[in-house]
Amino acid sequence: MSYAEIIQSLKTLSDPTTVERMAIYGIIPAQAYGVSLPELRRIAKYAGKDHELAVRLWKANFRETRILASMIEDPKLATERQIESWVKEFDYWEICDQCCMNLFEKMPVAYKKCTEWSSRKEEFIKRAGFVLMARLAVSDKKAGDRRFEPFFPLIEQESGDERNMVKKAVNWALRQIGKRNGELNRQALASARRIRRSPSKSARWVAADAIRELTSEGVQRRLKKNAKGKKQKNDG
Repeated sequence: MSYAEIIQSLKTLSDPTTVERMAIYGIIPAQAYGVSLPELRRIAKYAGKDHELAVRLWKANFRETRILASMIEDPKLATERQIESWVKEFDYWEICDQCCMNLFEKMPVAYKKCTEWSSRKEEFIKRAGFVLMARLAVSDKKAGDRRFEPFFPLIEQESGDERNMVKKAVNWALRQIGKRNGELNRQALASARRIRRSPSKSARWVAADAIRELTSEGVQRRLKKNAKGKKQKNDG
């Protein structure tokens, strides 16, 4: 699928009312066609992985072309310099989360970027660091606990950030790490209880919301079931 064909598809699917609805949820790109994510996934699937096309789509600077760039880019060909350039241009939460989910978490530098970006001052770069933590906690099934344990001090350090898009990502990271297994659940709850002692209103919200979910009956039941299943598998 060529660049011209993609642009024509976006124009055909364009819907101004979708752009208006997106703004309600804080999705405020400089330029947008108003095409839904399912349609973008369909286009990306048809286009396949294409590094050069992804770079060109990113430069077009529409919401849809940039999300498509993150979907079409080959994580084996994308460079660290390239994603550093991309992340500096994040200016709303959706493009941040889509890039983390579609591309960044699949790259070899993903864990490194969690640490680097979570300590940055820029709102959406910092958010990207914590969104990556959350995404890796879900998608990297083979990772050991040691991959995630270094994130707890970073979460505690940045939990007082009052910016909504940052504190929600910090909370997301803490919750997702704490849902991986019983041991990380224990460590995440200990981290949340330390955060809860902070004078920061934002930090206390992060802690309270995480504790609520991580101690919930549903999460605890699933963790026990998974631990039992793992033990039976190892014993067998």
